[in-house]
Amino acid sequence: MLEVEHLVVFYENALAVNDLSLTVGKGQVVGVFGSNSAGKTTLLNTVAGLTRHLQARERRRGGMRITLGGRIRFEGEEISALPPRARVDRGIVLCRERHPVFAESSVEENLRLGGYRRSQREVREGLDRVWELFTALLPLRRQKAGMLSGGEKEMVAIGMALMARPRLLLLDEPLLGLSPRIQAEVVRAAREIGRRGTAVLIAEQYARPVLPIVDRATVIENGSEVLTGSGRELLDHPEVRAAYFGV
Repeated sequence: MLEVEHLVVFYENALAVNDLSLTVGKGQVVGVFGSNSAGKTTLLNTVAGLTRHLQARERRRGGMRITLGGRIRFEGEEISALPPRARVDRGIVLCRERHPVFAESSVEENLRLGGYRRSQREVREGLDRVWELFTALLPLRRQKAGMLSGGEKEMVAIGMALMARPRLLLLDEPLLGLSPRIQAEVVRAAREIGRRGTAVLIAEQYARPVLPIVDRATVIENGSEVLTGSGRELLDHPEVRAAYFGV
C-alpha cells in the first residue's frame, strides 16, 4: 500500500531523514520508533505532503531551504509531488502530535468537522465507528472539547482523523503525555483500526506499549534506520530493551 524508498530530507544543512525505506500493507500496523529529533515527525509529515508544502512555501518566501529525495508510492501511484489535499483525497490522513481540537465546540462537532468532505451518510457511519472504538467519548459527545482531559482530547483527535475515512492513518506520538491507562486504550484502538482494514503507521518514542501490536517495526536514529523487524523481534532485541526498557 505505502512504499517509501530511500527518503532523504534536508532542512538547510540539517539532515532530518537519511536514506530511509519502509512499507505498510493494507491492514498492517507499522511502528517507527526513536528518540526526540530522530526524524519520526519529518517522516510522517513527508508522507502526508506537509514537508513538500513547506518546501514550496519557503521557496516562495526565500526562506529555509528544504531538499527532498527518494520516492513515495501509495497503492502503486507515485505521490511524491502531490500536495497534502490530494493525498487526503487518496486516503492518507495524518493525526499530528498534540493534534489541536476546537475547544469551544463539542466533541461531536469536532468529529463532524473531521468529516467535512464526506457525505452525510458517511459522517453518520463515521460517528458510529468512533463511538464504538472510543466508548468513553459517547457520554461526552455534547461536552466542549476544551474541557476534556489530555487523553480524551487524543481520542477526539484520532476520531477526527478517522472521520476522513483514511486508507492509511498516520499517528504521530499518540501516547505523548498520556497516563498508562489511556496509552493502553489508544494502543488498543490502533490495533482495532488495523484489524478493520485501515493501514496504520505509528511514529512513537514510547516503544514498550506499541511493540506488542505492530506487524513490523523500525528504529531510527538521526534519520537513519538502525534496526528493523517484527514487533516481537524488536521487543526481544537486547539493544531495544536497553534503550527503551532500561534492562
